[in-house]
Amino acid sequence: MPYLIPRRTPLTPAQVEHGFDYLLALQMGGGAAVAGRAEADPGLAFVLLRLAEDIIWPATAVDGEAELSADSFALDEVGCALLSALRDWARDSPTTAVPGIARSIIRFTVNVIPDPDHPDTADTLEAMRDEHLVLAHAMYSAPGARR
Repeated sequence: MPYLIPRRTPLTPAQVEHGFDYLLALQMGGGAAVAGRAEADPGLAFVLLRLAEDIIWPATAVDGEAELSADSFALDEVGCALLSALRDWARDSPTTAVPGIARSIIRFTVNVIPDPDHPDTADTLEAMRDEHLVLAHAMYSAPGARR
């Protein structure tokens, strides 16, 4: 249901780096590695939510070019429900949402979009970071782009 994902300004390269730094620190070092970061940066919930949207939505949305089935629509609804819950959490309690959204992204990466070229989840997250950085740099280096 693409209408549930509003048009939005893409993340900046710095925001992409910041969000993936948190994800990678949590993935490799656990909760102790990220302790206190959410309280120190209230904008982190927004960044992680945006990353969650960019990672979860393409993997769960109904693909108009693929053969449609009941499973396609069920996966679309699961993605919408997950993103809706993460948005509510980020809105209502940004500080507690940060580790929860990050863990949701990591769990989603492990269970839904494992990368055969990167069997280690940290490697997959790093590959996703690199892809997001390319897009962010392209968006913000384009003529007339907001900075």
